[in-house]
Amino acid sequence: MRLRIVAAVAVLLLCGAGRATAQAPHHLAVHAGHLLDVKSGKTLNDQTLVVEDGKIVSSGASAEAKIPNDAVRIELPNATVLPGLIDTHTHLTMDPKFGYETLALSTSRQALTGAKNARLTLLAGFTTVRNVGAKEFSDVALRDAINAGDVPGPRMLVSGPPLSITGGHCDNNMLPFEYHATSDGVADGIAAVQHKVRENIKYGADLIKVCATGGVLSLGDNPQHSQFTLEEMKAIVADAHRLGRKVAAHAHGAEGIRWAAEAGVDSVEHGSYIDDAGIAAMKEHGTYLVPTLYLGDWMIDNAGLTRLPAPLLAKAKEVIPAARKNIAHAFAAGVKVALGTDAAVYPHGLNAHEFETMVKLGLTPLQSIQAGTVNAADLLGWSGKVGTLEPGAWADIVAVDGDPLKDITTLQRMKFVMKGGEVVKNDYSK
Repeated sequence: MRLRIVAAVAVLLLCGAGRATAQAPHHLAVHAGHLLDVKSGKTLNDQTLVVEDGKIVSSGASAEAKIPNDAVRIELPNATVLPGLIDTHTHLTMDPKFGYETLALSTSRQALTGAKNARLTLLAGFTTVRNVGAKEFSDVALRDAINAGDVPGPRMLVSGPPLSITGGHCDNNMLPFEYHATSDGVADGIAAVQHKVRENIKYGADLIKVCATGGVLSLGDNPQHSQFTLEEMKAIVADAHRLGRKVAAHAHGAEGIRWAAEAGVDSVEHGSYIDDAGIAAMKEHGTYLVPTLYLGDWMIDNAGLTRLPAPLLAKAKEVIPAARKNIAHAFAAGVKVALGTDAAVYPHGLNAHEFETMVKLGLTPLQSIQAGTVNAADLLGWSGKVGTLEPGAWADIVAVDGDPLKDITTLQRMKFVMKGGEVVKNDYSK
C-alpha cells in the first residue's frame, strides 16, 4: 500500500512538473474560400490564416501558406471570411424594458442579464463591444467574468455609470421627490464631474460616458436641450484623457453635439439633430459619429411589447425621422463613422441589422463594414488588435455565406465565429 501511495505521489509530481514547463504553441489554420480585406475592399480567394496562441501570425494565398504540422485545420471553402465585428455602443446588462419595471432590477440581476446578452452578441459575430453605461459597475463585473473565462462573451471596454446632470437623461427621473432617487453617475459643476470621472476610473472604467443632451428614453427632458455646460464637458474630457480614457458623449441636440466635439470627446452617440455647424466641429476635431439607427425601426414596431411609456413613445416618433434625415446628411458630408447599435433598446443579437440601415442612409456596403471593423477599432484605440485579419491581430474571425459587398444582410446570418482562436460557433460543421 505504501509503495502504491509513493508511486501515485510520484506520478502527480511528474504531471505537475510537466504543467510547469512551457507548453508548445497552439496552432490553427483557417482556410477561407473568400476573404474580405476590409481596408482595401478587395475579396481575395483561396486564403489561409495561420493562428498561434490566439493571434494571427500569417495571412495569404493558401498555396504559399506555411502551416505547422501540428495545426488544427478549419475548412471554410465556400464562405466569405471577415474580421470579428465591433459594436461601439451596447448596454449588455440591460434588456428592452423602459417602464417603471426597470426600478425593480438589482445590480446583481443586471449583471446576470449581461451574461445572457454577452453570449447572444458573440454568437451574432460581434467579438468586441464598447459598453457605454451600466448600473453600479455591473459591466465591469461582466467584463472581468468574460476575461476570466467564466462566461462566454465578446471583448469588452466598459464605462460604468454614465455621467449626467441632476435630472438629466442618465439620472433616475421616475420616482417622486420623497424617494431622493439619484443615479450613481450624477454630478453638477466642474469639481463634481472631475471627481466622478476619477471615481469611475477607480472602480474599473475603460472609458467615460457622458450624457451631453436630453434623450428619448427618459422622463422630463428634451433631446434637443444641451445638459452639461461646455466648461463641464471640457473638464470631463481633460481628466479622462489625462488618465488614458476616451470619452463617448450621448448627444441628440445640435448644440450639445457641437459642444461635445469642441470639448474633445472621442465620439458622439446618436447625433439625431446634427447640423452643419456640428458636422464642421466633428470634422475639425476628428470626432467619430456613432449613429445607432436600426433601433428606431424596432422600437416603434414593438412599443407595445416593451410597454414604452407614452411620453417616451411621443419623443421617439419625433426624433427618429429627424435623425434619419440629419445623419444621412452627415454621412454625405464625410464625418467619420463607427458602428454602434444601442443594443438593449432592441434585443441583443440583432446588432448586424445596423449595417443595412447605414447603407439605406447612404453608406456603401464597404463603408458600413469598415464602420464596424477598422473604424470601430480606431475609435476604441485597438487598431491592429481587432477589426482586421492582419498578422499580430487577435484571431477574431467570422464567416458568412455569400458576398456582403453585394448583399449586406448576409451579416445578419452569421455562420462561423471565432474569438481569440477559439471557435464559438460553426454551422458549417453540422
